[in-house]
Amino acid sequence: GFGLFVGSRTVPSYTTLFFKPSCINLCSAFQLPFCQLVNQTVSLEKEGCPRCHPVETTICSGHCITKDPVIKTLFSKVYQHVCTYRDFYHKTFELPDCLPGVDPTVTYPVALSCHCGGCAMDTSDCTFESMQPNSCMKDEPFYY
Repeated sequence: GFGLFVGSRTVPSYTTLFFKPSCINLCSAFQLPFCQLVNQTVSLEKEGCPRCHPVETTICSGHCITKDPVIKTLFSKVYQHVCTYRDFYHKTFELPDCLPGVDPTVTYPVALSCHCGGCAMDTSDCTFESMQPNSCMKDEPFYY
């Protein structure tokens, strides 16, 4: 059997799901939004700079159809797609109040378009449960 991965939840193969025969794509995966551009606040921080700074950017968010067999064999068809950047650019921001000798510039991605594909470790957070994009490792956010 197959487990269905939807967002950050997996519906195990032993779960009974009932769909109309016309619901061939799992009724748009339970009506969750498909992979798309989303406005998001992200927090920028850097070692040697005392506070984190929130900025607005666009990210890719939403579900992608993913299939992973519960029992894997040599001939199992496995594809695990995530919502990820198709086109993006990096924007630069200068953090205030950094210690002397610390480069205050940080860059962050701005998504221009999204697609369902393999998770690219160089541009995406491919962990199962990561921190929220607007959370800081430092305690106090910096607003001005």
